[in-house]
Amino acid sequence: MNTFLIDAGNTRIKWALAASDAPLGVWLAYGAVMHADAAQLTEAWRGAVAAHGAAGKVIVANVAGADRRALLESMLEMAGVAQPSGIDWFASVAERAGVRNGYRTHGQLGCDRFAAAIGAHALVPGQALIVANCGTATTIDAVTADGAFLGGMILPGLGLMATSLARNTAQLPQIAQGGKLPSGFADNTDDAILSGLLAAQAGAIERACALHGAQACLVSGGAAQYIAPALGAHVPYRLVDNIVLTGLHAAARSE
Repeated sequence: MNTFLIDAGNTRIKWALAASDAPLGVWLAYGAVMHADAAQLTEAWRGAVAAHGAAGKVIVANVAGADRRALLESMLEMAGVAQPSGIDWFASVAERAGVRNGYRTHGQLGCDRFAAAIGAHALVPGQALIVANCGTATTIDAVTADGAFLGGMILPGLGLMATSLARNTAQLPQIAQGGKLPSGFADNTDDAILSGLLAAQAGAIERACALHGAQACLVSGGAAQYIAPALGAHVPYRLVDNIVLTGLHAAARSE
C-alpha cells in the first residue's frame, strides 16, 4: 500500500505520496503550498489518491500548531485519504527508525528535526553526519554513525536574518533572495548584506561539521540552494530535497 506523508512546517505544507516499494525520496505525487493556500490541498490530495491508489499509512509531522492539526485532519478526511483515527502524528520519541533521541527531554525536540535526522541517517548510514535544514529557521543537528541524535543548533533562517536587519537598521534595504550570489567583501550594500548573511549561515554549518568531525553534511530546505554554495570546500555537503518527508518515509518503512 502507498504511504501518504505530510510536513507541516512554519511557512509551508509539503506532502508526498510514496509507493510501498519506492526508494527513499521517490514520490508518486508531490506538492507544497504556503499555509495561506492550504485550502488547495483537498483537491490535490483527492486527485493523487485517485490517480495512484489509496494510502495504507498516513504520517504527519506538524510544527504549525493545534489549529493547523485540526485543519489537516479535516482536509485528509474530506479528500478521502484518512479518517482522523488513522493518522500517525509523528512525534519525537526515545527511538524510532534506527535513530536514538539524545535530547534531555525527548518530546521537546521538534518533530521535524527528529524526522530530518531519521532521513539523513537512512540516506547515509554508518557515517557521522550533520543535517542542516534551512527554512524559516535553520536547524543544524548532529547524528553519530550508529544513529544517536546528539542535539544541535537553531538560528534564524536566511530570510528572517535579512528581514530583521532591514527592520532594525536605518537605511539598509530588504534584500531579495536569488540572483547572483556575492562572495567575500562586497562593494555595495545589498551584496554586503547578503554576503554577511550567507557567511553567518554557512559558518554555523561549518562549525557544526568541525565539532562533530562529520563525514557527511546533508543540506535541505528552501534556502539550501543559496547557503550550500557558500560552504567551504572542506565541507562534504550534499543537497537533499525534502529531508523531513524523506525521514517520515523512512520511519513508515521501518514498521
